[in-house]
Amino acid sequence: MFRVYDFMTRNPITVTPDEKISAVIDLMKFNKIHRIPVVNDDERLVGLITEGMIAADNTATSLSIYELNYLLSKTDVRTVMIKHPISINQNALMEEAAEKLLVHNIGCLPVVDDSDHVTGIITQNDIFKAFLDMLDWGKKGTRIILSLPEGVGVLEKAASIFADHNVSLSSVSVYEHGDDTAEVLVKASSHVDQKAIAEDLAKAGFTVLEFEEV
Repeated sequence: MFRVYDFMTRNPITVTPDEKISAVIDLMKFNKIHRIPVVNDDERLVGLITEGMIAADNTATSLSIYELNYLLSKTDVRTVMIKHPISINQNALMEEAAEKLLVHNIGCLPVVDDSDHVTGIITQNDIFKAFLDMLDWGKKGTRIILSLPEGVGVLEKAASIFADHNVSLSSVSVYEHGDDTAEVLVKASSHVDQKAIAEDLAKAGFTVLEFEEV
């Protein structure tokens, strides 16, 4: 789980390098998409074309729009596409996909298999969705932030306190805070007895920074 193939859009619409730009515009409008991978006859990735590359100028006159449309109907995708775009393997971790988008300041990655065949596309929005899924966002429960000392078995000890109160945890995320402590975001799948759990956590040497029902 938490690999690119779990969150990508599968079997995306693709075009070939000799497709006309006007046809690509129609594809984007009809399917409400903004990016299309470009593939060769073997369905291997060779490029990427985006809405931003071919967006019409809204200030153009009717005559220039006519001329532009004529030009787009004669222009091949290969002349404007991003050649050899940055891509990612479908089995890669989502962390790697997020890093590539961030480092290269791009909005999407074509997804390929081991033979470089296009199998999907993943966007910034897919990364956001993965992040929200990881934190169990959108589901009712209780959100707790703890400050825990660094050490082996500390997280297990904290989790056991919730188990003693018959509280099921739907997500646990650890954030670096300092050399000796770490902040932990815990999402319980139900509402909890905040006072009782806080007291037991305090007895174990853990600090409750935040308790919030969501």
